[in-house]
Amino acid sequence: MEKGAQVWAVDSDGDDAWILCEVLSKTDTELKLQRIEKDSNAFTRSRVDAKPAAGANDEVVEIRYEGVELANAKLSEVDRAEGRDDDLITLPHLHEPAILHAIHERFTFGKIYTWTGPVLIAVNPFQRLPLYTNEILESYRQEGLLRSQNLGNSSGEQLGPHVYSIADRSYRQMMSEKRTSQSILISGESGAGKTESTKIVMLYLTTLGSSHHHVKEDDAVDSGATSARASLNDMSIMERVLQSNPILEAFGNARTLRNDNSSRFGKFIELGFSRGGSLLGAKVQTYLLEKVRVGFHASGERNYHIFYQVLRGMTEDQKKRYGFHDGETHGLELANHYHMTGQGGAPQLREFTDEEGLNYTLKAMSALGWSEEKVENVLKLVAGLIHLGQINFDSTESEGGQEVSVIQDENVVQNAATMLDVDTDKLKAALTERLMITRGEGITIQLSPERAIEARDALAKTMYGSLFLWVVNEVNGCIGWEDDKAVRSSVGVLDIFGFECFAVNSFEQLCINFTNEALQQQFNKFIFKMEQAEYKSEQISWEFIEFPDNQDCLDTIQSKPSGILTMLDDECRLPKGSDRNWANRLYKQYIPNTGQTESENTRFLATPVQKSRAIFCVRHFAGVVQYTAETGFLEKNKDEIPLMAQNLFETAPNDLVKDMYNIQKMELEEKSGKSKEGAAKGKPTKAKTVGMQFKEQLINLMAKVETTEPHYIRCLKPNDAAKPKMLTRQRLTEQLRYGGVLEAVRVARMGFPVRLPHDSFFQRYRMLLPSTPDDVLPWSMEKVPPQDLCISLVDLLLQEGQRQKAEGSGSWKDDGISRSERIRRMLRIPLPIAFPKMDVQLGLTKVFMRKPPHDVLEAHRIFHQNTAAIFLQSWIRGMQQRKRYLVMGEAALTIQRFYRGCVGRARWWKLREADASDLLTNALRMLLYRRRYNRMKAGATQYQALYRGHATRRVLAATKIQTQVRTSKQQAAYRKLRSATIALQCALRRRVARKALLDLKHEQKDIGKLQANNEKLKTEMASLKAMLQAQAQGDKNKEESEKAIKQKQMQIGILEARIKQLEVELDKEREVVKKLEESVQAKRLQAERQLEEMQNLRRHQRSGSSSSVHHESERRMQQKPLASTLASSSGLNAATVEQIAEQQALVAKLEDELDAERRFRREADGEIIKLRAQMSGVTLNDSDVDALVSQKLNQNEAEDSELLDERTEMPPEVTGVEQSKDDRIVQRSPSEYFPLIRRGFAIEKEAGKEEDQVVMSGWQREVSNRKEREEALREEVNQFESKAQRFTRILEDGIDVTMWQLNRNAGLGPEESSDEFVLKSTAIHVKLHRRGELLVQAVLSFSTRGGYLSKALGRKKGDASSLEPLPIHEILSVKAGCVGYDQSSLPSAGKSKSKGKVSDNKHSSLFLTIGATQTPMATSRVFFLRFKSRAARNNLMMGLRGLLADMQVHEGVSISSIHMPRPDKAQSRRRLLGSKAAEHSHEEEVASTVEMNPADHADVMIPLADVHRLINKEREAYDRLLLMMLQGSADLKEKEDEEMAIREKLEEALAESYEKDRVAANDSKLIMQLSKKLETLLMDNEDLRDQNDRLNTRLVVLECSQLENMNS
Repeated sequence: MEKGAQVWAVDSDGDDAWILCEVLSKTDTELKLQRIEKDSNAFTRSRVDAKPAAGANDEVVEIRYEGVELANAKLSEVDRAEGRDDDLITLPHLHEPAILHAIHERFTFGKIYTWTGPVLIAVNPFQRLPLYTNEILESYRQEGLLRSQNLGNSSGEQLGPHVYSIADRSYRQMMSEKRTSQSILISGESGAGKTESTKIVMLYLTTLGSSHHHVKEDDAVDSGATSARASLNDMSIMERVLQSNPILEAFGNARTLRNDNSSRFGKFIELGFSRGGSLLGAKVQTYLLEKVRVGFHASGERNYHIFYQVLRGMTEDQKKRYGFHDGETHGLELANHYHMTGQGGAPQLREFTDEEGLNYTLKAMSALGWSEEKVENVLKLVAGLIHLGQINFDSTESEGGQEVSVIQDENVVQNAATMLDVDTDKLKAALTERLMITRGEGITIQLSPERAIEARDALAKTMYGSLFLWVVNEVNGCIGWEDDKAVRSSVGVLDIFGFECFAVNSFEQLCINFTNEALQQQFNKFIFKMEQAEYKSEQISWEFIEFPDNQDCLDTIQSKPSGILTMLDDECRLPKGSDRNWANRLYKQYIPNTGQTESENTRFLATPVQKSRAIFCVRHFAGVVQYTAETGFLEKNKDEIPLMAQNLFETAPNDLVKDMYNIQKMELEEKSGKSKEGAAKGKPTKAKTVGMQFKEQLINLMAKVETTEPHYIRCLKPNDAAKPKMLTRQRLTEQLRYGGVLEAVRVARMGFPVRLPHDSFFQRYRMLLPSTPDDVLPWSMEKVPPQDLCISLVDLLLQEGQRQKAEGSGSWKDDGISRSERIRRMLRIPLPIAFPKMDVQLGLTKVFMRKPPHDVLEAHRIFHQNTAAIFLQSWIRGMQQRKRYLVMGEAALTIQRFYRGCVGRARWWKLREADASDLLTNALRMLLYRRRYNRMKAGATQYQALYRGHATRRVLAATKIQTQVRTSKQQAAYRKLRSATIALQCALRRRVARKALLDLKHEQKDIGKLQANNEKLKTEMASLKAMLQAQAQGDKNKEESEKAIKQKQMQIGILEARIKQLEVELDKEREVVKKLEESVQAKRLQAERQLEEMQNLRRHQRSGSSSSVHHESERRMQQKPLASTLASSSGLNAATVEQIAEQQALVAKLEDELDAERRFRREADGEIIKLRAQMSGVTLNDSDVDALVSQKLNQNEAEDSELLDERTEMPPEVTGVEQSKDDRIVQRSPSEYFPLIRRGFAIEKEAGKEEDQVVMSGWQREVSNRKEREEALREEVNQFESKAQRFTRILEDGIDVTMWQLNRNAGLGPEESSDEFVLKSTAIHVKLHRRGELLVQAVLSFSTRGGYLSKALGRKKGDASSLEPLPIHEILSVKAGCVGYDQSSLPSAGKSKSKGKVSDNKHSSLFLTIGATQTPMATSRVFFLRFKSRAARNNLMMGLRGLLADMQVHEGVSISSIHMPRPDKAQSRRRLLGSKAAEHSHEEEVASTVEMNPADHADVMIPLADVHRLINKEREAYDRLLLMMLQGSADLKEKEDEEMAIREKLEEALAESYEKDRVAANDSKLIMQLSKKLETLLMDNEDLRDQNDRLNTRLVVLECSQLENMNS
């Protein structure tokens, strides 16, 4: 390392690792350097050691400097073309920077392959290069074939390093005489190109193996290759082996941050060949699949390719079949939506798409002979794993108060179970429960949500690991050979992961680095053997070389019982084992002393800070790696299948799941001898941990490699960005260290690291003896053998060194020395050449040197080169000085000539300046005069402008005054016109208002019309509110619409005030009616008392007539005055002939009125039919309407006839005349003409009556004769009558219920309708209150019940808050059940205090629905009552229905077919006529009644008034029963409709749709009508605005015309 030498220095600050520098100076303690390629400051490196060289004497020392290595000479283009840098071993200086620089240079020129002895270094170019064409493959195949036959290369040029060379060398060595199996070990980190290199090697080997298939039949029979030629789907073995790669990549490769297609497992592919070299098949063995990636992957990474291929490559039908729906992703892509694939963002691959990947995978499966059913099962299982990752859990509290997990969505679990083809309940149990076996008993533990997620991921990892093993097993079954005897040798290709060191390292990195340690040890042994083989081939003298041995590192990891993995297995077997306990055991084992941080073998390290964090370090061959124990070492090492999962797999109906489980179970079972012996003795076998499995696989792999001849390929990654033509030197250096390349260099440097061919050695160091004559040591090597010349050169160099040592170095000032010698003495002369002769060995073709002799020779060579360079520089500098002197003389003459020319040109320039000054003066004067003229002109112009502006402003002012005067005149005229218009409009509106007021006053006198107007106003108000809401929503953002809304609200307020006023007037009218009813009732009571007095007198007369016959004449003579007295006092209702005629006339009149009512009803029905037809869009003429009305009337008559047939047999019509045999007057009771049982009311049977008059009715009791039927009928009727009376008493006493009140507001459209519960689940006491004798005045009162607090405070019953009562006449319907609303959806009064409380609204049999009329606040009201029992519900329902029937019968209109006059009509007529008219009519009725004279009227048997009264009573009972039957039939019909609802669902939906359209059309028409009405309210303002606009426009036009006139 003399001055001027080029060296490599460590780059501690940058990313270049090593930088090329030049030595500026050298001292005994330091070296001064400066970078060559870039301008930088000089820096120094200190001396680090000076120890004697190996085998040398004490005087020869090796001088080294910190981080400095000698650089090799730069190769010329010729040397590079000849391939001098193909093998790095041939470099003179073999060390880390030399290898790094050589690889970098070759990568720059596109050469990615380089030899380092037997090791092939392959740099990933990250681009497609034309290095793998068929022509290149054929050239390497031919070269290998010729070389194997010792014929050399056919082209004469040796091919460069290539992966084909390694593959061809392994194949040729396998086919040699020894038939030794070969192995190709490919290693490197992720993204270095291991997978691609493996594919290329397999392609080459299968190509060579397939070329030997064309052999003779007898050879094929002898080799047993007949079975190998039987291929699946008529494919060759080569194609099948190559088609296995897409399947393994789909299930075992994934995208990482460093590589798009990173293999996440190690594999050893063994290719079996026959005796003739034919490929028989292949077998694949995998190592350490990264199952953690199934549950989690980092951002920017992906899960295994098969998941994304399924989600992105399938068709829409396949996605639906596998349960993937785009509608559930909310706009996201399927790969981003699912948890298992979307954690890293689901990025796309750069090389190929997932759709293409799925096609490749399916094509490969089909090529390997997989059936469609098998492929379908595999893809279905993959889809099931994706669905399994979507299962989430919620937290809940168990009975014991612990937090347990509950599955969030049952549909997701169902999809996962369907795709996985497992039982859903068992899958749920495997996710949410854990089974522990303690002392032979199973204990089930509920998992928390966090543990459930871990169980889900563990199940997914277990299933995917089993699936991967099954896929590998199926691939081996398809590509493997059938007969092991036919395989004579094999070539194994090992694609293994490289050394890894991350920020956080876990169990996977420990196993990977352990594998690399074992492979590095084998690699070191191989390199050592290669070194020894080369020394023997060169026939040099050598001694045993010590190479670096890492056996202690392997023992630290795997030895028993104190190895790291062994102690990890022991900790896994402990019940309470943990990562922290395992780390503490490691600390106690390797660094037990206090303060100790390094083990005795220096392989295990841990500082106190690292101990506190459960961190330990292992010193590997590539460096120290830090492992974090608390990253799940124990869980990853166990890899057990949970008991719940085992049960799930064992009972799965899918054969694929069972096969996967069996393969996984075989992998986990321990197959060692001890376990077999234990199993033979009946002991249970122990499950293997991952560490045990990995160690066994590694031992088998190393044993397999030891039996083969290995070949090595080290793949390097040039940069982390995966960009082409870019190399990061620091990253490449790290990979060289981790890959063991530098370790191999160290092994080589332990012997003779410097190796030069004879010609290179002689030509390089002959210059060290320049004074030696040619006859002693010639300069040419043409006639003398190279080895002899090299021996002579070494001897002369040693003699020259001894001479220099003896003479010493003189002074450069001595006389008589040459110029070159003086230069040599002025420089720093290196130490004399002296080294042991054994350190330089001359082989047959090379010269082997150790490092110290090489450094000495290099130092003298550089010294001689520097001396010669300085001597040449002195001659060159002399020539440069002479040339400089001649140039300077010529330059002086040139300068003189130039000076003289400059002086002459200066004189001429002064003359030109004088002329120019005169011209400049004239121009300046001209500018001054011009400026003065411009100023004067500008002043005159400004004065003129001021004058003209003043004149113009005067004219404009006059015009403006005239404009204001004209404007004021027009405004005055406009105001007068507006005032007149407003006065005229007010007069017209006043007239219209007076007319409307008179109409309203007339209408208010009519109560019915007043109520109709009230209802109409309510309806219009609701419609106006709805329309205002609709317009407010449409014109929300407009100020004009807001003003219109305010005006409309004011109008609504006026209408509401008017409604209140009308309600007050209606209440007043009701009070008047009530008073009239009270007066009529009093008159009625008075008439009844008079009738009773008359009946008493009649009974008295009957008793007196039977006393004696001789008093008959006197009684007859006194009968007439007595009858007249009775008629005047009590109004006896005895029938005479004239009265009968009057009754018949009254009956005829009533029949005429009935016919008139029927005609009116017929016309009304016709109008209703026409209106309905018009609303439906159908036009009917009069004939069609008459036909429809006739049809309807006929139907009603048929129904009436059926009712009459079913009615009880009635007696003959009572005419009031009956002839007696004895012509005696027989006074009979009217009840004798009616049946004993009448429409539900029982009367005791009188003695002597015949049984023919008993009404027959069908009942449930079985009878044998008519008498029993009558008795049963009587009993049941009595029971019903008693119940009916009890129902009313129950209502009057009150009953406790739970009530909801629903107010429904129907808007103009379906979206505007709203339902509001004004009362929610409130305890209510329902009671019937009578405010008068009429049922119309009865109400249902609702009062809330007090709770426990009210009872505790001692509140009285009257203190309970009362709600608004419900009048009986406002009840529209009473129905059983919760009609119109789902009882389970009824709202509660508040939040439930207990989550697990069961709702009481399940049974509709406890509910009663009451429909009421509309109110100003709601268009309809519905009351939902819930009772404590069904009997209570039925009692209240029957009571309410009975009250409604009584109100309809007694206070409404008659509904039955019996039309007889009754006193109620007279009472109602008197009620309408007033009190005076009523008294007058009553007197007429009393006067019309006369005393019954048996002599004059012997044919009259009963009073007709009693008959009519009884008939009315029977009619009322019949009407009541009809109403009850109608309600009962309605209930039956509702039940039947509910049963028929499912069948008629479609028809009802269509009808509802049509009805909604019709209602919407009607609503739209109504809205239009209302909007038109509202528009009329705003017409006045609009007219005024239009007039104002027209006036403004006219004023503007006038002003414009005036301005134009003024301007003109």
